Amino acid sequence: MKRIFHVISHFELGGAERVAINIARSVNPDYEYHIVEVIRGCSAFTHQLLLELESAGIHYHRSPIPVYISFHYVFERLAALLFPLWFFFLYRKYRPAVIHTHTDIPDLAIYYLRLWQKRLTAKTALVRTIHNTRLWIGMERKGAKIEQMFQKAQANIAISESTADNYQQAYGQRPPIIFNGTEVSNPQPYQELRAGKVNVVFAGRLEQQKGIDTLVGIIKMLADDDRYFFHIFGSGSLEPMLDELRGLPNVVIREPLFGLSSYLSSFDYVLMPSRHEGLATLSIEASLSHTPTIINDCPGLRDTMPADWPLKVKGNDMEMYRELFKKIIPNGSQQEWGNKAYHYSIQRFTIQQMQEQYERFYASRTD
Repeated sequence: MKRIFHVISHFELGGAERVAINIARSVNPDYEYHIVEVIRGCSAFTHQLLLELESAGIHYHRSPIPVYISFHYVFERLAALLFPLWFFFLYRKYRPAVIHTHTDIPDLAIYYLRLWQKRLTAKTALVRTIHNTRLWIGMERKGAKIEQMFQKAQANIAISESTADNYQQAYGQRPPIIFNGTEVSNPQPYQELRAGKVNVVFAGRLEQQKGIDTLVGIIKMLADDDRYFFHIFGSGSLEPMLDELRGLPNVVIREPLFGLSSYLSSFDYVLMPSRHEGLATLSIEASLSHTPTIINDCPGLRDTMPADWPLKVKGNDMEMYRELFKKIIPNGSQQEWGNKAYHYSIQRFTIQQMQEQYERFYASRTD
Protein backbone atom coordinates (compact mmCIF):
# COMPACT_ATOMS: atom_id res chain seq x y z
CA MET A 1 0.00 0.00 0.00
CA LYS A 2 1.31 3.43 -0.95
CA ARG A 3 0.86 6.39 1.36
CA ILE A 4 -0.15 9.67 -0.27
CA PHE A 5 0.30 12.86 1.77
CA HIS A 6 -1.80 15.81 0.63
CA VAL A 7 -0.44 19.12 1.94
CA ILE A 8 -2.98 21.96 2.17
CA SER A 9 -2.94 25.45 3.65
CA HIS A 10 -5.30 24.72 6.54
CA PHE A 11 -8.46 22.90 7.46
CA GLU A 12 -10.76 25.75 6.46
CA LEU A 13 -13.14 26.79 3.71
CA GLY A 14 -11.45 26.49 0.31
CA GLY A 15 -11.72 24.83 -3.07
CA ALA A 16 -8.21 23.36 -2.99
CA GLU A 17 -8.89 21.79 0.38
CA ARG A 18 -12.08 20.25 -0.97
CA VAL A 19 -10.21 18.80 -3.96
CA ALA A 20 -7.62 17.19 -1.68
CA ILE A 21 -10.36 15.66 0.46
CA ASN A 22 -12.27 14.39 -2.58
CA ILE A 23 -9.16 12.63 -3.90
CA ALA A 24 -8.48 11.17 -0.45
CA ARG A 25 -12.00 9.71 -0.31
CA SER A 26 -10.94 7.13 -2.89
CA VAL A 27 -11.68 3.55 -1.84
CA ASN A 28 -8.77 2.11 -3.84
CA PRO A 29 -7.05 -0.36 -1.44
CA ASP A 30 -3.67 0.30 -3.06
CA TYR A 31 -3.50 3.79 -1.48
CA GLU A 32 -3.63 5.21 2.04
CA TYR A 33 -4.37 8.92 2.17
CA HIS A 34 -3.25 11.49 4.72
CA ILE A 35 -3.97 15.23 4.75
CA VAL A 36 -1.53 17.67 6.39
CA GLU A 37 -2.10 21.38 7.03
CA VAL A 38 0.66 24.01 7.00
CA ILE A 39 -1.27 26.51 9.16
CA ARG A 40 -3.53 25.46 12.00
CA GLY A 41 -7.17 26.13 11.18
CA CYS A 42 -9.15 27.46 14.11
CA SER A 43 -12.77 28.11 13.13
CA ALA A 44 -16.08 26.33 13.56
CA PHE A 45 -15.66 25.24 9.93
CA THR A 46 -12.40 23.51 10.93
CA HIS A 47 -14.23 21.37 13.47
CA GLN A 48 -16.86 20.31 10.94
CA LEU A 49 -14.22 19.46 8.36
CA LEU A 50 -12.29 17.29 10.80
CA LEU A 51 -15.49 15.42 11.67
CA GLU A 52 -15.97 14.76 7.96
CA LEU A 53 -12.44 13.38 7.64
CA GLU A 54 -12.92 11.12 10.64
CA SER A 55 -16.22 9.85 9.26
CA ALA A 56 -14.54 9.07 5.92
CA GLY A 57 -11.60 7.32 7.61
CA ILE A 58 -9.06 9.80 6.21
CA HIS A 59 -5.90 10.31 8.28
CA TYR A 60 -5.15 13.95 9.07
CA HIS A 61 -2.35 15.84 10.80
CA ARG A 62 -2.74 19.24 12.47
CA SER A 63 -0.17 21.99 12.21
CA PRO A 64 1.27 23.24 15.52
CA ILE A 65 1.54 26.75 14.05
CA PRO A 66 -1.57 28.97 14.29
CA VAL A 67 -1.88 32.13 12.23
CA TYR A 68 -4.42 34.51 13.72
CA ILE A 69 -3.49 37.58 11.65
CA SER A 70 -3.14 37.70 7.88
CA PHE A 71 -0.86 40.58 6.91
CA HIS A 72 0.57 40.42 3.39
CA TYR A 73 1.06 36.67 3.92
CA VAL A 74 3.94 37.36 6.35
CA PHE A 75 2.70 34.87 8.97
CA GLU A 76 1.71 32.32 6.34
CA ARG A 77 5.22 32.46 4.89
CA LEU A 78 6.65 32.00 8.36
CA ALA A 79 4.48 28.91 8.83
CA ALA A 80 5.79 27.54 5.52
CA LEU A 81 9.36 28.24 6.62
CA LEU A 82 8.84 26.31 9.86
CA PHE A 83 6.95 23.45 8.20
CA PRO A 84 10.02 21.17 7.61
CA LEU A 85 10.93 21.30 11.30
CA TRP A 86 7.80 19.51 12.50
CA PHE A 87 6.91 17.63 9.32
CA PHE A 88 10.25 15.81 9.60
CA PHE A 89 8.81 13.63 12.38
CA LEU A 90 5.67 12.78 10.37
CA TYR A 91 7.82 11.91 7.39
CA ARG A 92 10.08 9.58 9.39
CA LYS A 93 7.04 7.83 10.88
CA TYR A 94 5.00 7.26 7.70
CA ARG A 95 7.50 7.45 4.80
CA PRO A 96 4.98 8.64 2.18
CA ALA A 97 5.46 7.47 -1.40
CA VAL A 98 3.99 10.74 -2.73
CA ILE A 99 3.69 14.26 -1.36
CA HIS A 100 0.89 16.04 -3.19
CA THR A 101 0.76 19.79 -2.61
CA HIS A 102 -2.05 22.29 -3.18
CA THR A 103 -1.73 26.13 -3.56
CA ASP A 104 1.05 28.61 -2.90
CA ILE A 105 1.73 28.30 0.85
CA PRO A 106 1.94 24.47 0.78
CA ASP A 107 4.04 24.73 -2.39
CA LEU A 108 6.39 27.07 -0.52
CA ALA A 109 6.49 24.70 2.47
CA ILE A 110 7.45 21.75 0.29
CA TYR A 111 10.11 23.85 -1.43
CA TYR A 112 11.73 24.46 1.96
CA LEU A 113 11.35 20.77 2.84
CA ARG A 114 13.17 19.68 -0.31
CA LEU A 115 15.78 22.41 0.13
CA TRP A 116 16.68 21.45 3.69
CA GLN A 117 15.96 17.72 3.71
CA LYS A 118 16.74 16.75 0.14
CA ARG A 119 18.49 13.47 0.96
CA LEU A 120 15.75 12.34 3.31
CA THR A 121 12.92 13.04 0.86
CA ALA A 122 14.73 12.14 -2.36
CA LYS A 123 12.79 8.91 -2.87
CA THR A 124 9.40 10.53 -2.37
CA ALA A 125 7.62 11.60 -5.55
CA LEU A 126 6.19 15.11 -5.80
CA VAL A 127 2.78 15.90 -7.27
CA ARG A 128 1.55 19.46 -7.40
CA THR A 129 -1.91 20.60 -8.46
CA ILE A 130 -2.05 24.06 -10.03
CA HIS A 131 -5.31 25.46 -8.73
CA ASN A 132 -5.20 29.00 -10.08
CA THR A 133 -4.52 30.96 -13.22
CA ARG A 134 -2.28 33.39 -11.31
CA LEU A 135 0.53 32.14 -9.10
CA TRP A 136 2.92 33.71 -6.61
CA ILE A 137 1.25 37.10 -6.34
CA GLY A 138 3.72 39.24 -4.40
CA MET A 139 6.33 36.43 -4.45
CA GLU A 140 7.25 36.36 -8.12
CA ARG A 141 11.03 35.94 -7.74
CA LYS A 142 10.74 33.21 -5.14
CA GLY A 143 7.97 31.60 -7.17
CA ALA A 144 10.18 31.34 -10.25
CA LYS A 145 12.71 29.27 -8.26
CA ILE A 146 9.99 27.05 -6.87
CA GLU A 147 8.58 26.42 -10.35
CA GLN A 148 11.99 25.14 -11.44
CA MET A 149 11.81 22.53 -8.68
CA PHE A 150 8.31 21.35 -9.64
CA GLN A 151 9.17 21.27 -13.34
CA LYS A 152 12.34 19.27 -12.73
CA ALA A 153 10.27 16.77 -10.70
CA GLN A 154 7.63 16.63 -13.48
CA ALA A 155 5.11 17.17 -10.71
CA ASN A 156 2.65 19.61 -12.21
CA ILE A 157 -1.02 18.96 -12.93
CA ALA A 158 -3.38 21.74 -14.08
CA ILE A 159 -7.08 21.68 -13.25
CA SER A 160 -8.39 23.37 -16.40
CA GLU A 161 -7.44 24.57 -19.86
CA SER A 162 -7.17 28.09 -18.43
CA THR A 163 -4.70 27.12 -15.71
CA ALA A 164 -2.63 25.13 -18.22
CA ASP A 165 -2.62 28.01 -20.73
CA ASN A 166 -1.64 30.61 -18.16
CA TYR A 167 1.05 28.39 -16.64
CA GLN A 168 2.61 27.81 -20.05
CA GLN A 169 2.56 31.52 -20.79
CA ALA A 170 4.18 32.40 -17.45
CA TYR A 171 6.65 29.51 -17.03
CA GLY A 172 7.20 28.05 -20.49
CA GLN A 173 5.89 24.54 -19.89
CA ARG A 174 2.38 23.15 -20.39
CA PRO A 175 1.26 20.72 -17.67
CA PRO A 176 -1.21 17.88 -18.21
CA ILE A 177 -4.80 18.47 -17.09
CA ILE A 178 -6.98 16.63 -14.60
CA PHE A 179 -10.33 18.32 -14.07
CA ASN A 180 -11.47 18.76 -10.50
CA GLY A 181 -14.21 16.32 -9.63
CA THR A 182 -17.07 17.00 -7.30
CA GLU A 183 -20.45 15.70 -6.29
CA VAL A 184 -23.53 16.83 -4.43
CA SER A 185 -24.87 14.35 -1.91
CA ASN A 186 -27.92 14.39 0.34
CA PRO A 187 -29.64 17.54 -0.99
CA GLN A 188 -31.56 19.30 1.73
CA PRO A 189 -33.73 22.42 1.90
CA TYR A 190 -32.28 25.68 3.10
CA GLN A 191 -34.73 27.03 5.64
CA GLU A 192 -33.93 30.75 5.39
CA LEU A 193 -35.06 31.41 1.81
CA ARG A 194 -37.21 34.49 1.20
CA ALA A 195 -40.62 33.47 -0.10
CA GLY A 196 -41.74 35.15 -3.28
CA LYS A 197 -38.19 36.25 -4.15
CA VAL A 198 -35.54 35.06 -6.57
CA ASN A 199 -32.96 33.80 -4.06
CA VAL A 200 -29.36 34.35 -5.18
CA VAL A 201 -26.40 33.01 -3.19
CA PHE A 202 -22.76 34.08 -3.03
CA ALA A 203 -20.42 31.87 -1.02
CA GLY A 204 -16.66 31.99 -0.68
CA ARG A 205 -13.63 33.78 0.63
CA LEU A 206 -14.09 37.53 0.95
CA GLU A 207 -10.93 38.39 -0.98
CA GLN A 208 -10.11 40.51 -4.02
CA GLN A 209 -9.95 37.47 -6.31
CA LYS A 210 -13.64 36.76 -5.67
CA GLY A 211 -14.77 40.17 -6.95
CA ILE A 212 -16.16 41.43 -3.64
CA ASP A 213 -16.33 45.03 -4.88
CA THR A 214 -18.45 43.88 -7.81
CA LEU A 215 -20.66 41.82 -5.50
CA VAL A 216 -21.30 44.90 -3.37
CA GLY A 217 -22.03 46.98 -6.47
CA ILE A 218 -24.56 44.47 -7.83
CA ILE A 219 -26.49 44.24 -4.57
CA LYS A 220 -26.54 48.01 -4.10
CA MET A 221 -27.69 48.45 -7.72
CA LEU A 222 -30.62 46.10 -7.11
CA ALA A 223 -31.54 47.39 -3.64
CA ASP A 224 -34.82 48.83 -4.99
CA ASP A 225 -35.68 45.76 -7.09
CA ASP A 226 -37.92 43.68 -4.82
CA ARG A 227 -37.70 40.61 -7.08
CA TYR A 228 -34.27 39.54 -5.79
CA PHE A 229 -32.83 38.58 -2.42
CA PHE A 230 -29.11 37.86 -1.89
CA HIS A 231 -27.58 35.45 0.62
CA ILE A 232 -23.85 35.95 1.36
CA PHE A 233 -21.83 33.26 3.15
CA GLY A 234 -18.16 33.97 3.70
CA SER A 235 -15.28 35.43 5.65
CA GLY A 236 -12.01 37.05 4.76
CA SER A 237 -9.91 40.21 4.77
CA LEU A 238 -12.43 42.22 2.70
CA GLU A 239 -15.33 41.59 5.06
CA PRO A 240 -15.42 45.32 6.02
CA MET A 241 -16.50 46.09 2.44
CA LEU A 242 -19.80 44.38 3.20
CA ASP A 243 -20.61 47.07 5.76
CA GLU A 244 -22.11 49.06 2.88
CA LEU A 245 -24.74 46.34 2.50
CA ARG A 246 -25.80 46.03 6.12
CA GLY A 247 -29.30 47.36 6.53
CA LEU A 248 -30.28 46.98 2.88
CA PRO A 249 -33.58 45.16 2.39
CA ASN A 250 -32.32 42.70 -0.23
CA VAL A 251 -29.39 40.95 1.47
CA VAL A 252 -28.36 38.89 4.49
CA ILE A 253 -24.72 38.26 5.46
CA ARG A 254 -23.68 35.15 7.37
CA GLU A 255 -20.61 33.13 8.29
CA PRO A 256 -19.48 30.31 5.94
CA LEU A 257 -22.07 27.53 5.76
CA PHE A 258 -20.63 24.06 6.23
CA GLY A 259 -22.01 21.58 3.70
CA LEU A 260 -23.14 24.40 1.42
CA SER A 261 -23.23 22.11 -1.63
CA SER A 262 -26.13 20.15 -0.16
CA TYR A 263 -28.21 23.34 0.02
CA LEU A 264 -27.48 24.70 -3.46
CA SER A 265 -30.58 23.15 -5.05
CA SER A 266 -32.70 25.36 -2.75
CA PHE A 267 -31.44 28.56 -4.37
CA ASP A 268 -32.51 29.96 -7.73
CA TYR A 269 -29.05 31.18 -8.78
CA VAL A 270 -25.44 31.25 -7.63
CA LEU A 271 -23.51 34.48 -8.22
CA MET A 272 -19.74 34.35 -8.90
CA PRO A 273 -18.15 37.68 -9.94
CA SER A 274 -14.59 36.33 -9.51
CA ARG A 275 -11.71 38.04 -11.26
CA HIS A 276 -9.97 34.71 -11.82
CA GLU A 277 -10.24 31.08 -10.70
CA GLY A 278 -8.46 27.81 -11.31
CA LEU A 279 -11.54 25.70 -11.87
CA ALA A 280 -14.45 26.95 -9.79
CA THR A 281 -15.71 24.10 -7.61
CA LEU A 282 -18.77 26.04 -6.43
CA SER A 283 -19.93 26.58 -10.00
CA ILE A 284 -19.66 22.85 -10.71
CA GLU A 285 -21.47 21.95 -7.49
CA ALA A 286 -24.26 24.35 -8.42
CA SER A 287 -24.56 22.82 -11.89
CA LEU A 288 -24.77 19.32 -10.42
CA SER A 289 -27.61 20.68 -8.26
CA HIS A 290 -29.43 22.01 -11.36
CA THR A 291 -28.83 25.56 -10.07
CA PRO A 292 -27.53 27.96 -12.76
CA THR A 293 -24.56 30.19 -11.95
CA ILE A 294 -24.19 33.84 -12.94
CA ILE A 295 -20.50 34.28 -13.73
CA ASN A 296 -17.90 36.79 -14.72
CA ASP A 297 -16.43 35.50 -17.98
CA CYS A 298 -12.96 34.92 -16.56
CA PRO A 299 -10.45 32.06 -16.78
CA GLY A 300 -11.38 29.17 -14.53
CA LEU A 301 -15.04 30.15 -14.42
CA ARG A 302 -15.76 30.02 -18.12
CA ASP A 303 -14.24 26.50 -18.14
CA THR A 304 -17.09 25.25 -15.96
CA MET A 305 -19.85 26.29 -18.35
CA PRO A 306 -20.85 25.68 -21.97
CA ALA A 307 -19.34 28.14 -24.44
CA ASP A 308 -22.77 29.65 -25.15
CA TRP A 309 -23.71 30.10 -21.49
CA PRO A 310 -26.15 33.05 -21.37
CA LEU A 311 -25.57 34.07 -17.74
CA LYS A 312 -22.06 35.50 -18.07
CA VAL A 313 -20.69 39.01 -18.02
CA LYS A 314 -17.44 40.20 -19.56
CA GLY A 315 -15.03 42.04 -17.32
CA ASN A 316 -17.54 42.35 -14.46
CA ASP A 317 -19.24 45.10 -16.43
CA MET A 318 -21.99 46.57 -14.23
CA GLU A 319 -24.21 47.53 -17.15
CA MET A 320 -24.13 43.94 -18.35
CA TYR A 321 -25.11 42.79 -14.85
CA ARG A 322 -27.96 45.30 -14.92
CA GLU A 323 -29.14 43.93 -18.27
CA LEU A 324 -28.88 40.38 -16.98
CA PHE A 325 -30.86 40.95 -13.76
CA LYS A 326 -33.39 43.34 -15.28
CA LYS A 327 -34.14 41.61 -18.60
CA ILE A 328 -32.39 38.28 -19.28
CA ILE A 329 -33.23 36.46 -16.03
CA PRO A 330 -36.87 37.65 -15.80
CA ASN A 331 -37.49 36.56 -19.40
CA GLY A 332 -35.54 33.27 -19.32
CA SER A 333 -36.03 29.80 -17.90
CA GLN A 334 -34.18 28.97 -14.67
CA GLN A 335 -35.06 25.29 -15.08
CA GLU A 336 -33.78 25.14 -18.66
CA TRP A 337 -30.50 26.80 -17.69
CA GLY A 338 -30.11 24.51 -14.68
CA ASN A 339 -30.59 21.39 -16.81
CA LYS A 340 -28.10 22.64 -19.39
CA ALA A 341 -25.46 23.27 -16.73
CA TYR A 342 -26.10 19.86 -15.15
CA HIS A 343 -25.61 17.90 -18.38
CA TYR A 344 -22.40 19.81 -19.13
CA SER A 345 -20.90 19.13 -15.69
CA ILE A 346 -21.92 15.51 -15.25
CA GLN A 347 -19.93 14.59 -18.38
CA ARG A 348 -16.71 16.27 -17.20
CA PHE A 349 -16.38 16.79 -13.48
CA THR A 350 -17.07 13.64 -11.46
CA ILE A 351 -15.04 12.64 -8.39
CA GLN A 352 -14.45 9.09 -9.64
CA GLN A 353 -12.88 10.34 -12.88
CA MET A 354 -10.59 12.66 -10.93
CA GLN A 355 -9.56 9.98 -8.42
CA GLU A 356 -8.74 7.43 -11.11
CA GLN A 357 -6.68 9.91 -13.13
CA TYR A 358 -4.64 11.04 -10.12
CA GLU A 359 -4.02 7.47 -9.03
CA ARG A 360 -2.73 6.63 -12.49
CA PHE A 361 -0.42 9.63 -12.19
CA TYR A 362 0.76 8.49 -8.73
CA ALA A 363 1.51 5.06 -10.18
CA SER A 364 3.51 6.58 -13.01
CA ARG A 365 5.64 8.54 -10.51
CA THR A 366 6.29 5.66 -8.09
CA ASP A 367 6.50 2.45 -10.15
